[in-house]
Amino acid sequence: MIQRESKGDDALPGIGDHLAGLNPWNCIDVTGSGRRVLVIGGGPAGLMAAECARACGADVDLCEQLPSVARKFLIAGKGGLNLTHSEALVDFVARYRERAPQIGEWLRHFGPKALREWARALGHETVIGSSGRVFPADFKAGPLLRAWLRRIRASGVRVHCGWRWNGWDEAGHWRFESTGGAHALNADAVVLALGGGSWSRLGADARWRAPLAARGVDIAPLRAANCGFECAWSERLLERHAGAPIKGVSLRLADTASAEAPIGEFVLTRHGIEGSAVYALAAELRERIARDGHAELLLDLAPRRSQAQLTDTLKRERGKRTLAEHLRRCTGIDGARAALVFESPERAALADPARMAARIKSLSLRLTATRPLDEAISSAGGVRLEALTEALELRALPGVWCAGEMLDWEAPTGGYLLTACFASGWIAGHAAAKARP
Repeated sequence: MIQRESKGDDALPGIGDHLAGLNPWNCIDVTGSGRRVLVIGGGPAGLMAAECARACGADVDLCEQLPSVARKFLIAGKGGLNLTHSEALVDFVARYRERAPQIGEWLRHFGPKALREWARALGHETVIGSSGRVFPADFKAGPLLRAWLRRIRASGVRVHCGWRWNGWDEAGHWRFESTGGAHALNADAVVLALGGGSWSRLGADARWRAPLAARGVDIAPLRAANCGFECAWSERLLERHAGAPIKGVSLRLADTASAEAPIGEFVLTRHGIEGSAVYALAAELRERIARDGHAELLLDLAPRRSQAQLTDTLKRERGKRTLAEHLRRCTGIDGARAALVFESPERAALADPARMAARIKSLSLRLTATRPLDEAISSAGGVRLEALTEALELRALPGVWCAGEMLDWEAPTGGYLLTACFASGWIAGHAAAKARP
């Protein structure tokens, strides 16, 4: 079910004043300040930084190493562009875990409500899905991106695609390589929005780590976030059900309290599991694997029914039916979900209704590793926030700001990743344009 975006504002006080002061969505006629800002990286954070810096009156160049900008943004939007989430801001901020205090400050300036206003100003209304996720009304990334690029270019931002940053020359200028040759640019301020380490084919190859580390920037190791996990399946399950979605279930960590877990879905893969319900627990799962060598995940295949109800239902006369057919008729569990129930060395014991019900309600999955970083939707780690000022300027490199996924934070899918990328770009672009020489 989809509902139209609410006009109510759950953002923190003062956001309207910030936006009005910057006039960021109508910046074609800004008065130049003479300050030159260079933005490196053409994802959402870089594009937002460029637009915001231009809105503040700066002369702006944006350089992207691929032939076109925002490729990961476009790929992420193929199934419906999840821009942000409509939940209460206090709950929204909590999604950033240990980085909630810092990212909560970013969202004071550019939060979920401001992001929806930004999309509306581009001619794209937003809608709220039944899960609370916010999408463009047409669910597409392409039209929104094209409208944004038109506005950015019309404002006077110079966009250079196919320019790969390659460190500094002897004079300290920012050096780029392109098919047209080498380029050296100088600027009063630089915003780096170079991405994390996932989906490197789309530009986030993390090559920036070595040159920044050499200049004294503190960088946390990159790790997979919003990723799949490895689990050993039987050949029987792989042959019949690899790639199958498992819907209407709940997942929780084995060593956590048995509080009611949200209902979601995931996918059985040849290597293990992945999907939104898994991504919501990815950080905790990754930490337990690093600590213990494995993580135990408990799966409830019938979250809307109690164990006692299932036991009573499974006590019905079975007759000549197979155990799998009896399970299907009594509980509606079949296909890949039934395969998970029978993925057990003690299959014969499941003929006992109480044992079968217990397994349905608390099926243990032993996860042994994350899938490779390059397969992950996003990455954790990167430039530590402690290496930055509150305005996201590098302490080791004054005059250089950072934004987006290259920073050390993570969040589950659901609009939280994009919102924080946009917000950090807003902060960095504004600060780079306004900073005093």
